[in-house]
Formats: sequence, structure tokens, C-alpha cells
Amino acid sequence: MTPGRPPARPACAPEPDPTADQATKDAMSNATTDSPAHSASTASTLITNIAALVTNDPSLGDSSPLGLIQDAAVVIEGDRVAWTGDQSKAPATDNRFDAGGRAVIPGFVDSHSHLVFAGDRTQEFNARMSGRPYSAGGIRTTVAATRAASDEELEANLTHYLREALRQGTTTFETKSGYGLTVRDEARALRIAAAHTDEVTYLGAHIVSPDHADDPASYVALVTGEMLDACAPYARWIDVFCEKGAFDGDQARAILTAGKAKGLHPRIHANQLSYGPGVQLAVELDAASADHCTHLTDADVDALANSRTVATLLPGAEFSTRAEWPDARRLLDAGVTVALSTDCNPGSSFTSSVPFCIALAVRDMGMTPDEALWSATAGGAAALRRDDIGRLTPGSRADLLLLDAPSHVHLAYRPGVPLVGGVWRKGAHVGS
Repeated sequence: MTPGRPPARPACAPEPDPTADQATKDAMSNATTDSPAHSASTASTLITNIAALVTNDPSLGDSSPLGLIQDAAVVIEGDRVAWTGDQSKAPATDNRFDAGGRAVIPGFVDSHSHLVFAGDRTQEFNARMSGRPYSAGGIRTTVAATRAASDEELEANLTHYLREALRQGTTTFETKSGYGLTVRDEARALRIAAAHTDEVTYLGAHIVSPDHADDPASYVALVTGEMLDACAPYARWIDVFCEKGAFDGDQARAILTAGKAKGLHPRIHANQLSYGPGVQLAVELDAASADHCTHLTDADVDALANSRTVATLLPGAEFSTRAEWPDARRLLDAGVTVALSTDCNPGSSFTSSVPFCIALAVRDMGMTPDEALWSATAGGAAALRRDDIGRLTPGSRADLLLLDAPSHVHLAYRPGVPLVGGVWRKGAHVGS
């Protein structure tokens, strides 16, 4: 949802003493899991001396979509935000943390990534930067490497990139399968991912498996049958790459409908490389998000604007493929709910940095700094149909970032500079 559009509210799924170095180290070591066992204690902590606090609640502060409060404070109790407001009115707490006149924003919600993989596609990137266009076929290279990797290698790779993302402020992430394309390999990818996040997506329909290249219908039958049965217990979502060279509209509808029958909710890779049926199918099936949305007709934009399907934009992919930028301004002006995400994957967007994507969105996609930040936090939460993250209001999960800057605008103003100076996740101070 765009700033100014009323947020949908569907059903969802204290910082320790700063001198307690071991507690912080322990929290960081556990920071790649959503398990309740890793939540903070029930002690209360006041974060004060905040130059500008972004709450994403327009009923607070300056009444803008960001709900910006100047000279602010936040109180954390356990893993939740207990209070926000003017620091002069802050209640007493057990602990206190001085933000030093810096900005505090919600943790980034990265609602689209592909982190269970093995191998490297440096040569492909180098060739593309030398003039070869991007196509979906390069996925097969990662499929071969992923199948050959052990469970331990896949998990080590996953946790490496999760820690990398956490240092850059990502406190919630979604990730997909899609690089196994066999029953065994898809199920193990989801099992590994599910140990680290609740936002797990079954993407057996990434491309037609090389094993079924001559019979795509047999692969669709596998994806909607035995593979779905094996994968559904580990996933919340089902996704499909609806694109030339991957799956057409009829195949995508069959796959997403089968997933819904198993209790998985749809999301879809839509309209990335060409115009196609993906966005319309997303709206028809009430998909949580249509992701990429680069090539849109007026009818596609209207359909999104009159639905609760979020348009998730992935500027890292356009940066890494030299493709046409999505027109965020067109979507926002039409009233479409927009999210920003990294699409972190080894082929077409090998970045885990949400701040980088914010800077790209502001520079090249027509978004304001306020809109880009909202889309990378509350917008990402909307793309996951969550109302407990992406905002800093009483009752929300205490996921927040301390920026080494007086304002969130610096995320776009100072691109490439590591501005995330502190991370709290579920109320625990997990990095600085």
C-alpha cells in the first residue's frame, strides 16, 4: 500500500545492558531464526535521544504515512514495542540506550529472496555486462550446483547471507526453493529454510526442470502432485515464474490453484521480462504479491489498484541485468500498494542490501525517499500479509534500526554508505 492509502490489516501469522558483550554475541549468533526461544527477556528498555523516529503509523507524529516523530523515544518490553512518543514524556524503564541524536526506523522486511542455493554465476554476470542479454535459462546452472551440494553446505550458505542481510538492517525475510527441481531437492531446500524463517515459499515452478525439458506437462504434474505433497509441510507460500521460457498463464494457474488447495497462499513472479498474464492471474487468485511488475498494461495497473495484491518491485534485478526499470511512480499514483525487496539470488540480483535497493528506487524508479522507505518496511510486511512487523507502534514486534544519520533520507542521499549502526530484532540488540 502506498503512503496515504489505508493499510490492510489481515490476520498474521529489551535490549540487554550495552555492556553485556556476551549477550549481544549470543543474540547475533541466533539472529537467523524466527524461533520464539530467541526472543528478548521481559525487561523494559528505553531508546532515547532519537532525532527522528519513523513509526509508519500516520496517527502518530507528523501525521504523514511515515508517522515521523522528532526528538523521540521508544520503549521495548520483551520482543514488542510498548510505547513511542516525545522523549520528554517517556516512562521509566529497566534499561536505557542513548541513540545519540540519530534516526531510528523499522527493520527492513525483505519479502522476496532466493537464498537456498549453491554455486556461483560470476561468468554469466561478466558476459551479461559485456553484452549478452539476461534470460531465465541461467537458472539451470544454479540447479546443477544446488543438487550437488550437501545439506550442510546449503545451510552454511544460507546463514552466511542472512547474517550479511542482518548487518544491513533486514530483520524479516522471505526465501524460496526453486534451485532443486526434484522432489527431494525442493523439499530439503524448504526444510533448511524453515529452520530460519516462517516466510518460506515453495517455488518448484521456477523453470521446467531439465529432466522434463521435452515434456513440460509432466513437470507441471510433478509440481502439483508428489513434489507439492512433499514440500507443503515446510512452506507458507507457493510461487511460480510466469514468463516466456518458464510457465505460461494456464500452467501458472494450475500450479497456484493446487497450492491453494494444500493451504499455501499464492505469490507470483509476474511481468518481469515481457508483457504477460502474471499480474492479472495474481489479482484473480488473491495473491499476496505480484513480483517484478516491469511490463504493465493500464489494465494491469488498474487490477492491482483495485485489489489487495502488492506490487513488489526488485530494482536489484534491473541493475544487474541492465533491464528497463519498473515504473514505481505510475503504480503509486494509481494507488497500488508497493513493496521493495532485494530478489537476492546468484544470477540476476546478487545483493542482500535493502538500502541499496532504496537508493535505486529513488534514483531510477520515481519514488520519493519516504515512499521507498515505507515500501521496504510496511510495504514488505503487506506483501507477507503481516501487521506485526514493518512499523514501530505499541504491540508491533520490536524490530528496529539505528541509522548513523539524523534522517532516513540519508539512505538514498548517501548510497553505498553503511548507515545501519544498530539492529534490534525481536527486542534483542543483535548488532551495531
